[in-house]
Amino acid sequence: MGSTDLAVRLGDREWRRLLAAHHAAVRGELHRFRGREVDTAGDGFFASFEQPAQAVRAADAIVAAVTQLGISIRVGLHAGEAEAADRKIGGIAVHIANRVMATAGPGEVLVSGTLRDLVAGSGLEFSDRGLHELKGVPGEWRLWALVREVTEAGHDAITVPASAPVAGAASPSLPLPEKPSIAVLPFTNLSGDPEQDYFADGMVEDVITGLSRIKWIFVIARNSSFAYRGKAMDVRQVGRELGVRYVLEGSVRKSGNRVRITAQLIDAPAGTHIWADRYDRALDDIFAVQDELTISVVGVIEPTLRKAEIERARRKRPDSLDAYDLYLRALPFAFTAMPQDADKALALLARAVELDPDYAAAHAVIAWCHEQRYLRAGLHEEVKQAALQHARTAIVVGGDDAAALATAGFVIAVMEYDYETATAAFDRAFALSSSSALALGFSSIVRAWKGDEATALDHAERAIRLSPFDPLLYLPYVGLAYAHFAAGRFEEAAAAAGRASQSNPKFSMPYVLHAAALANLGHGTEARAVADTLRELEPELTVSTAIRSARFANPDKNAELGDALLRAGLPA
Repeated sequence: MGSTDLAVRLGDREWRRLLAAHHAAVRGELHRFRGREVDTAGDGFFASFEQPAQAVRAADAIVAAVTQLGISIRVGLHAGEAEAADRKIGGIAVHIANRVMATAGPGEVLVSGTLRDLVAGSGLEFSDRGLHELKGVPGEWRLWALVREVTEAGHDAITVPASAPVAGAASPSLPLPEKPSIAVLPFTNLSGDPEQDYFADGMVEDVITGLSRIKWIFVIARNSSFAYRGKAMDVRQVGRELGVRYVLEGSVRKSGNRVRITAQLIDAPAGTHIWADRYDRALDDIFAVQDELTISVVGVIEPTLRKAEIERARRKRPDSLDAYDLYLRALPFAFTAMPQDADKALALLARAVELDPDYAAAHAVIAWCHEQRYLRAGLHEEVKQAALQHARTAIVVGGDDAAALATAGFVIAVMEYDYETATAAFDRAFALSSSSALALGFSSIVRAWKGDEATALDHAERAIRLSPFDPLLYLPYVGLAYAHFAAGRFEEAAAAAGRASQSNPKFSMPYVLHAAALANLGHGTEARAVADTLRELEPELTVSTAIRSARFANPDKNAELGDALLRAGLPA
């Protein structure tokens, strides 16, 4: 079922014409996908389909078709038996679809978990919107948003509810900044307790402060975003008026000694959800809870925004790419941590620093790519020197960029065994952004090499907790594997290395640690199987080249790793 928000500043005649065009577009797509229209109420439609995947594809086509008219439609889908009489429809399945639709954002196709399970394997992709309470429906329901290809067109549309068309001048709009921009709106207090306003406002202020420390994100100041307190605003309009691409909104509900925070990140121009989550905590110490929730929200938003920005850059025309777009396009190649992909990243990053010679983040990733090429493609001295040159440049020009500092510090640790410079860079990064999962992941590896096991474990576990779906999740798991291996906890080392290789199957180092840990556990068959996979990734790999990537300050640990790899079947 679907309902619309019409983008209108129109007279009655034009309104009727647009509404008729909307009906025609919806019915045309229903006919094309063999859907059956069973009820119509104003600008809303109920329709049924024989196949669930057919319904999802029809919804996607309907959203695209009506968008061309300047109309935003929201769609809710559920699978179940509908009770139909004449051209009316009812029953619990229809009620659930209605509530799912009410939860959807403008331009979004939202489906129940029941329907999503039925279309598994159909090629349709969904993002998890988390658990929701649907009015009049028992229990909590996990909802999923269809991942749609959204174009840059239509950003200037103003959406208002179809039930409330208005006339007059359009709201003023601001241009989007060159870097990703976000506004954090006041969280809604659902408790009926005015005292919770202070808790919610304090958390939102801390989230704004935390995000503002991430150099590559443009954050709207508190005074501007709090002007929307208590107003029922369409996020697309908020995005236009504040000049931001992303909007974070949420709610706070207190019950007894517990508090529930829900938060959702929305692509404002498209009106689609990117991420949503729920946090339940006991209010033993309200300030500690506020701090914990702030760190959790900020920690997950950074990689989520980075992923969204990478996808946006991929959709841009090659002839319109600026330095930031080139950097974004390079990141997926750099993230594999292998030399073949590093070469692809370097070609893009070279163009980025030509356009912006002081681009600290680009210099840092160039350094990291050269580090990958040095360790896993021949140990060439000129590659080492290039890595160090760009790492030092990143530290000099990126003193206020936590990600650049952390990446450059890691490269210096690898290239020169200079753990003091590296840890100093990590500490500067944490001072800028204590919730940087990237900095925590790199730090966990270097601290494990250095022999600081307690800090390595703490930083790895914090990174995993902060950003469990980050494409760089393998970094803290590698840090855990190194720390556990050095401490002789080979079961834990094998488990962590296995999780690292699941996160990044292309990266060879997790397989090195996994094979060695299994060999030390006496699991020879399993160790040799992992070593065989390792050799498929790096056919020329030997024990002597493998242990060069393990930069343990204690040489006995490197020797122990080498002995284990020999027993796993890796050639000397």
